[in-house]
Amino acid sequence: MTVSRDFVDHVLDLLSAWGGVSPRRMFGGYGLFHGDRMFGLIPDDRLYLKVDDHSRRDFESAGTQPFTYSARMRTITMSYWEAPPELFDDGEQMIHWAQRALEAAMISAKTKAERRGSKPTKRRRVTKN
Repeated sequence: MTVSRDFVDHVLDLLSAWGGVSPRRMFGGYGLFHGDRMFGLIPDDRLYLKVDDHSRRDFESAGTQPFTYSARMRTITMSYWEAPPELFDDGEQMIHWAQRALEAAMISAKTKAERRGSKPTKRRRVTKN
């Protein structure tokens, strides 16, 4: 994966009015975070945003595709879909779609936690010798 810093900077510029967005190098590309939650992915100078069951329809209607990669002789499809091209000309729309992606990421994290069950953590007693 090759990512140009110019592309990352352009995306960050479009999202600057939202505030709190930071890129982190990951797997040869970048993850986009708002606070501690990843909502976007940038591999190969393409922006992918996190989707859920509600927002996926909008990405499908826009004609975009999900992010996929190959591993162990099979194709893995992730819940990140390519951002529609028109977002790169409109910061307000980019922020709107990014906010929806953040909501999808937050819902996904909550759902995963609920599936695991919230087990109380064991407390270890620490004694001084």
